Amino acid sequence: MKINNLNKVIVPIAGLGTRLLPATKAIPKEMLPVVNKPIIQYVVEEIIEAGFKEIIFITHSSKSSVENHFDQSFELETILKKRVKRRLLKEVKSISNLKISIQTIRQGQALGLGHAILCAKPIVQKEPFAVVLPDMLIKKINEKNDLFELKKEFEKSGKSQILVGRIQKKDVSSYGIVKLQNHLIKSIVEKPSLKKAPSNLFVIGRYIFNNDFFKYLKNNKSSNSGEFELTSAIQSFIKDNNEIYSRKLSGNYYDCGNKLGYLKAIVDYALQDEEHGKEFKKYLKNNYS
Repeated sequence: MKINNLNKVIVPIAGLGTRLLPATKAIPKEMLPVVNKPIIQYVVEEIIEAGFKEIIFITHSSKSSVENHFDQSFELETILKKRVKRRLLKEVKSISNLKISIQTIRQGQALGLGHAILCAKPIVQKEPFAVVLPDMLIKKINEKNDLFELKKEFEKSGKSQILVGRIQKKDVSSYGIVKLQNHLIKSIVEKPSLKKAPSNLFVIGRYIFNNDFFKYLKNNKSSNSGEFELTSAIQSFIKDNNEIYSRKLSGNYYDCGNKLGYLKAIVDYALQDEEHGKEFKKYLKNNYS
């Protein structure tokens, strides 16, 4: 196997989704619907389209419904078959017949995003890997898959990659913000104040790393929180003269980890729904224009 071949993607889903409570009290945030599919299904479809062969879910005891969603449901399929619901049967079967391997690992302790990624090391072993955060939905424009483009660039250059986008200055304190020199990331800071922010370019939750990055995750445990921090690990990686390149987002992003981003996703995806999009647009025009 060539060293730059990229097959595995880590998807951390162990978070409790507190920003969307009480909706997420009993339902994982990844299973909240956007029109007729849960958030996590859009993310998995994006990963498959980008050409990955294996997904590693880093999960929590409360997230069994995510695993069940991608498993076969014999009872449901039998009922749909008896009722001659062919279209729905085909759609349900397609979820459990995805052309990708899915494995799950429990994050025993809530020790941060960096720790969640570290949990996948026994499966990733010595390979490079991607990380996709499921809070962020990315809607393609002109059929361009940004994750695919990141993957293609990594396999060509062997250099770590991060997807970035431009954000309003008032929102910089909510995200990881980068400083660029051309496409090279010179520094990254987590949730800075507007005065200390190096730019208004933020990390969108799509990363590709060389395998060496694991040791930086392991060595970046916060003395205050006791958590292993991803942003601190990236900054240490950069300080050791490891190059990370950026790619600017070409699609639209929706931060479904907060209420406003989630609502925007529902509206935009509904407007483009083949079955109900036109009627929904007419409804909005008649009632809210």
